[in-house]
Amino acid sequence: MTEAHPHPDKELCEAGLKLYERALHDGRLRAEDAAPAPCLADLGLLQPTAEDLDWLEPVAPAVVLHRLLRASEDRIADERRREQLLADTFEPLMRIDGRRTAASDNPAITVLSGTRRINEAITEAMTSASQELLSIQPTTHHGDGRVENAQALALDRDQALLDRGGRIRTLYQHTQRYRPLVMARYEQLRGDAEARTLDEVTDRLIVLDRTVAFIPGNKDRTLALEIRHPALIGYLVTTFDRLWRLATPMYPQAVQQPTLNGVTPRQRAIASLLIEGHTDASIADRLGMNIRTVRVHIAKLAVTLGSESRAQLGYLIGQSGILDQADQDS
Repeated sequence: MTEAHPHPDKELCEAGLKLYERALHDGRLRAEDAAPAPCLADLGLLQPTAEDLDWLEPVAPAVVLHRLLRASEDRIADERRREQLLADTFEPLMRIDGRRTAASDNPAITVLSGTRRINEAITEAMTSASQELLSIQPTTHHGDGRVENAQALALDRDQALLDRGGRIRTLYQHTQRYRPLVMARYEQLRGDAEARTLDEVTDRLIVLDRTVAFIPGNKDRTLALEIRHPALIGYLVTTFDRLWRLATPMYPQAVQQPTLNGVTPRQRAIASLLIEGHTDASIADRLGMNIRTVRVHIAKLAVTLGSESRAQLGYLIGQSGILDQADQDS
């Protein structure tokens, strides 16, 4: 059986038009031949013959046209009555003082849908900015071309802000310190741009001139929230500033965290999550690493501390004092 193809309701599709023409020429059409175009029956262009229900005969075009035009006029009249009803309902409401209503020209939170719309909104806000860009950029996994292309496009926007005398501060995860794309970005930027890194950062964040912020609206980042509420902006800026003070400088002058008792900063971060009970996969996700690298660091940590089992490793981490020393240094 031939499957009907989709088309808008109450419209005659091209296939239906050809079948209707054929029926007008031949005087009738097999019902099975009309099955792929249900619009013929929906619009009343064909009707079963009295002698044989397997055949359909065409209704005169003038009759069909008159009926469809009358139905269209009825729908238009219904819409006009609805418009008048809405106008009558809202007319007295619009005379009420609206000082307590939300501002319609500049909403506090706007949902942006689609990568293109998100980038357009950020570009528009960047064009208006002149003072400061604060951003948090979590680890981008290799092969995510969409994000890497977005970072390349953002380079021109960032340079334009620097050229206007603005400043840029960016937080990355430690795993980004030596990525070619990140390093190339700062080699190309000219102006007051700084970058620091942490083991863990929040999700993506952009704050411009402390007046507008952008954060993801879902996990795959096809939605974003544009935030203009002063209290929310203040909260996000405070969070950024606290993370910034804890972070390790990466650019313009890179600073290396010290190794403590043969344990590297990366291994201390993994050790901290291990004693909290996180799995290898969870640690890898939080620190922006692949799980194989996490397991290599855990093995090295076990050798350094003399551990022979996972359970013993947790105990030795607590007894070694490496996390206490790291807290004192920070």
